Order: sequence, then structure tokens, then C-alpha cells
Amino acid sequence: MKPIIYLVSDSVGETAEQVIKAALSQFIHGIEYEIIRIPYVEDVMKLEAVVEKAAKANAIIGFTLVNPILRQCMTQKSIELNVESIDIIGPMLEGMERYFQQKPKLKPGLVHQLDEAYFRRVEAIEFAVRFDDGRDPRGIEQADIILVGVSRTSKTPLSQYLALKSFKVANVPIVPEVDPPMELFQVPPHKCVGLKISSEKLNDIRKERLKSLGLKEEASYATFERISFELEYFQSVIDRIGCPVIDVSNKAVEETANIILQMQTPI
Repeated sequence: MKPIIYLVSDSVGETAEQVIKAALSQFIHGIEYEIIRIPYVEDVMKLEAVVEKAAKANAIIGFTLVNPILRQCMTQKSIELNVESIDIIGPMLEGMERYFQQKPKLKPGLVHQLDEAYFRRVEAIEFAVRFDDGRDPRGIEQADIILVGVSRTSKTPLSQYLALKSFKVANVPIVPEVDPPMELFQVPPHKCVGLKISSEKLNDIRKERLKSLGLKEEASYATFERISFELEYFQSVIDRIGCPVIDVSNKAVEETANIILQMQTPI
């Protein structure tokens, strides 16, 4: 039976889900699990019903409830039904209350309100989609960050991840048969980031890609000869730009994104 995690929140539950997934990664590898998100839990009756369902499913509960009455009710009901439950936000609220000597607002979902930051994030996401994969070179001059790399170096997922941080990101594929757009050499080099990868890792990724498309692994796209040719050309382009380079061979998207974000932050 696969593990079941109930995610209970008085808002959308996005915060709780990110924390739960981060924690799960430390325990579960290659094992299927199920996260059941229960948003907008704002009364005791609904909360108790959720705990009862979790008890029947032999599930664990992670919850973000800003209302102290609901948090207390969750704890008591969980003990009563012998359900493991984890308060994700409560200890942080209590600690900050002591530190700031100020009562919290106790309003769910404040972080998700439609403020200026929200609309900047939406604009950045739309920008990443519009200027993905070198579709329109005009986006290079408008972008906060330009990602440069050969095929299968995580340019698109990186663009989308950084867009969620409100950065406008364009990405440019480097292909020997196609000249890079001139705009790439006209913007300040620090805005560009080269995504480097080892030939062995790229070979593995491309073979998996071909397999998923139902194509033979022997296609030239995944041969070491082709990959070496592309990587040498990529390096020549990067040398012309004079931009920083990140080796993404063994990095998760989040890890690479954090390095890029650090580059954007003045010391």
C-alpha cells in the first residue's frame, strides 16, 4: 500500500505541499506516494471530517492553519484517532510572535493575494513561454536573464522556474547549423548564462529522450560524435559572449536556478 499524505490548509495549501515534498524526498525514493490536498479548511466540522478520513486511510497529515483554535483542534483530534499530524506553520508563527512581540494577523492566504508581485510573476511566466527556445530573438533584449545551451540542458524548465521568481527569462538553443541571433552578443554578458553539460550525461539524456519518442537510440542526435561537435560549438559561442557558465551535468533544476539567482544578487 502506497503512503498517503493528507495536506490540510486554510488557504490553497501550496506552501504545505512544497514543504511536504521536500521532506518526502529525504525518505521516499522511487516509491509511489499520494498527496491529497484539502484546501480552505476553515471550520472545526470540516477539519474533524478530514482527520477521520485520514485515520481510515492510515495516512499522515501535514497542515498549515493560521487559526490557533483550528491548530489545537487538529492536534487533539489527531491524538484521539491516533493519526500522525505535523504542524508546519504553527511553531514558526509562535516563534515570530515571541521575537517581534506582536500578534500575527491570523489571515489565511495573505502570501497569495493579487498584489503587484503576483502580476509581475504572471508577466514573467508569459514572457518565458513567449520567448522559449529562441522563438523570437527580440526577447533577448527585454529579458532579465538569457539561458544559452545545447538541446536537453534544462533551458525550458529553468526558464519557468525562474519566472516563478518574477524574472523574465529567454532561452536560446545552440545548434551548429544555425547562427546564434546577433542580439545575444549585444546585451551585457552578465545577463547571459551558459548551461554546460558533460558529453556522457547528455548522451544518457538524449538516449532517454529518443526512447520516449519511440525512436532508435542510435540516431545521430545522441551519438558522442554529434554531442562533441555541439559542445565544442557551444563553447565557441560562450567564449564570444563572455558570460558565466554553470555545469548542469549533475544538478537539479532548483539547484541550478539558485546559483543563477545568486548571480543576480549584488554582493
